[in-house]
Amino acid sequence: MITGEKIAIRWTIGDVSTRGFEALRLSIWGAWKLFGPEATYVVCFNSISLELAKVRTGDVPKSVLWHESTANQLPQFLKSHLDRDMSEGVSWKFAPLRLFPDRHELVLDNDCILWDVPLAIQDWLEGDKVCVLAEDVRSCFGHFAAHCGEEPRNSGIRGLPPRFDLEGVIRRILEQQPVMLRSELDEQGLQVAALSHETSPLVVTIDEVSICSPFPPHLPSLGRCGAHFVGLNAKQLPWELNGRPAVHYIRAHWHKHRASLFERVGLTLSPVSEM
Repeated sequence: MITGEKIAIRWTIGDVSTRGFEALRLSIWGAWKLFGPEATYVVCFNSISLELAKVRTGDVPKSVLWHESTANQLPQFLKSHLDRDMSEGVSWKFAPLRLFPDRHELVLDNDCILWDVPLAIQDWLEGDKVCVLAEDVRSCFGHFAAHCGEEPRNSGIRGLPPRFDLEGVIRRILEQQPVMLRSELDEQGLQVAALSHETSPLVVTIDEVSICSPFPPHLPSLGRCGAHFVGLNAKQLPWELNGRPAVHYIRAHWHKHRASLFERVGLTLSPVSEM
């Protein structure tokens, strides 16, 4: 276990699928196993009540903090770049931009589960200058592709060092590229551009944390240190494969790995609810 005194871990979740909330529970316990009670853990919830967020997540360490994200917590300059749907819901990650500006702040998507510490995160915690991003299987940066470099990156893992001026960097990027963020690709592209703006970030490889789903080029297997289950939050998807709704494949893929995930984060496998 790495000492957690200097790190805060943050998640964002809205009204997602049952599988998405179960993944959040596993992600919290995985982080707790790695960083211990000295770290700070915060779930930022939106679009649902605190009571419902807690019930749907299930049992987590009592010291986990719950923060209600609202539109008022978005930086004023950013609001004019967001559509009514908050970029398919993912721009809630900007409300607020940072919770712990003077600490190492690790931001995980709710469907990103760790059971070992990737090398990039170990190195990031030993310094105070560079950011962390995850490797991806392909580049998906929306309107911000020109600012993100050639290598595929994923914003499901984002590490911010102490006193990193995230607001200032995002302001400068949007001044150069004054567009509306309409999709999760736009949100990811802005995040990647911001964390790569001044110095190349440390990178969590897909061998360590796989970009995991049943649909190529995503990877069907778990990584050495974790897995990011892309698509898991969707209640429905607007397409089919071989006559079956796409979400059925995601459900089966989650169920295939579910027992192993519980074991890896140190939990007893719970009964399957609506999956």
